[in-house]
Amino acid sequence: MSRDEQRISILSDRIGWKFRASHWAMEALTHRSFGDHHNERLEFLGDSVLNLVVARMLFEENPHFDEGTLSRVRSNMVNRDSLYLIANDIHLGELLRMGEGELRSGGAFRPSILSDALEAVFGAVFCDGGFDVAETVIRKVFAKSYHKSAPQTVIEKDAKTRLQEWLQAKHLPLPDYQLVQISGEDHDRTFCVSCTVGTLSIIRQGVGKTRRSAEQQAAEQVLSSLKGDEVSA
Repeated sequence: MSRDEQRISILSDRIGWKFRASHWAMEALTHRSFGDHHNERLEFLGDSVLNLVVARMLFEENPHFDEGTLSRVRSNMVNRDSLYLIANDIHLGELLRMGEGELRSGGAFRPSILSDALEAVFGAVFCDGGFDVAETVIRKVFAKSYHKSAPQTVIEKDAKTRLQEWLQAKHLPLPDYQLVQISGEDHDRTFCVSCTVGTLSIIRQGVGKTRRSAEQQAAEQVLSSLKGDEVSA
């Protein structure tokens, strides 16, 4: 079995779909640095399929959610950070075909590349098996993420949103987020981000496995320092 055949076989096992036309899988696993037949068109298609499947899942399983809540939960589930974490769960990076330069720079562990590749995989499954198959695959790989994150998202808005709304209500400038440090190996990075509210002389830091999660934690730290005032969820 060739290396490319191994990639397809491993991917099929991890997502629960055996590709009938292998070229769809290979295109999904090919970064633009590798060659002309890369995965960006499939990424575009997969993004649309993913949003529809997640929207349908939320609509069916949460009849009490209004439109705003549905939009907020879906946005939380399909953003770059959540897709990156799911791609890591199925070890998608080790299956990607990339140019040597991209490999040396740690591209196989980069959140933007992994999240885009995951969407491309969904697009490939759609092209190979149709919408019903794509929906089954997406529901499977999202199962853990959905049951873990959706309830928390419904309970309250995320920390960055709450902080922004609090500051806007007080007619204060928005916070400034700055990347302080990235530590760890390429496959296990930790981000440190600062959140500064200059008019209140508040600076707090947060850490996380993605920059977005670090920003959320930093915003939460600022909100904690404001607990003497009412900060609504």
